[in-house]
Amino acid sequence: QVQLADSGGGLVQAGGSLRLSCAATGQTFSSHAMGWFRQAPGKEREIVAAISQSGYDIRYVDSVKGRFTISRDNAKKMTYLQLANLKPEDTAVYYCAAKAQYVRTSLAPSEYIYWGQGTQVTVSS
Repeated sequence: QVQLADSGGGLVQAGGSLRLSCAATGQTFSSHAMGWFRQAPGKEREIVAAISQSGYDIRYVDSVKGRFTISRDNAKKMTYLQLANLKPEDTAVYYCAAKAQYVRTSLAPSEYIYWGQGTQVTVSS
């Protein structure tokens, strides 16, 4: 089992950058594929990026490709999401999430079972 705590959100102008962090506790972090999701007001939660246990398999949804970068540091039990060239439509609560141990990485939302509490990102125009 893994517990997640995400942080790093804030208010930023369009075109700006932020780095979100997700700290994990527990002994199994390196065996969990990780993902970042977001939920905008009035919309369903959507996945934006996923990373495998090793960090070598990385996937993004089209709307963030070239602007967001997911990474992880297994020694520190951390997952990161670097946000760049932010747009007002990126405004949302961002959540890190983990799959069950040893499950392959994917952008399938239903396979993520552990969640952080969320961190607000607001992009002003």
